[in-house]
Amino acid sequence: MSLILPTSKVPAVSTNPKFLIIYGRPKAGKTSALAQLENNLIVDLEGGSTFIDAMAVQARSVSDLGEIAQAIRAKNTEVGHAFYRHITIDNATRLEEICLPYAATLYRQSPVGKNWKGSDVRELPNGSGYFYIRQAVRKVIDMFKDLCDEFILVGHVKDTQVNKDGEELSEMSLDLVGKLSSIICGEADAVGFLYRKGNETHISFKGGDGTPKEARAPHLRGQDIIITTGDDDGNLTTYWDKIYKNV
Repeated sequence: MSLILPTSKVPAVSTNPKFLIIYGRPKAGKTSALAQLENNLIVDLEGGSTFIDAMAVQARSVSDLGEIAQAIRAKNTEVGHAFYRHITIDNATRLEEICLPYAATLYRQSPVGKNWKGSDVRELPNGSGYFYIRQAVRKVIDMFKDLCDEFILVGHVKDTQVNKDGEELSEMSLDLVGKLSSIICGEADAVGFLYRKGNETHISFKGGDGTPKEARAPHLRGQDIIITTGDDDGNLTTYWDKIYKNV
């Protein structure tokens, strides 16, 4: 097909974030909120979903993840479309740990690593092994992104120290090693910080404070959204239609 260059502005075709990152403190209510999202399969890497009613599948290794992806792919072929509108990996920190053996395999498949006898790429000289960790994590994320309409990655918060104008400041970032956090957040359509305020759970997309919070979608950009409210009996009401239109 020959390339045709545009001669005017092309109308926007995307509304909802196809790749959403939600990060927050442990036990802040991330999994509980995501369990209420309709047609959302949670790929649970730590077992948190077993304490709530959730459409979830457990995984503890890259082999498990590959088996799950294969089953979803077969189901998509059977029905002729994405069987799950949303797929969530919970969580990013555990995913990184799970991907360490896969990263070692990728290194052994490279020309420089074909004779390597080690098992942990983090021990490679000059930090060269972190490239393969980034590659492994991104391959798993891309595999699941291709299996649904909208992919969600859940993560924990990492407090990092940065120097601004000679002053040491603390910033909150997605808990992934090295450059991986900024790379993954840069690829996402929206990055939201989830936190609790009384009986409300919020997701903030307000950027500009040195954190990765931001969104490309106009209805999310710069917003602080109440995603869940709870009553005294522990019943939750969620408002995912504020994130995903036409949910």
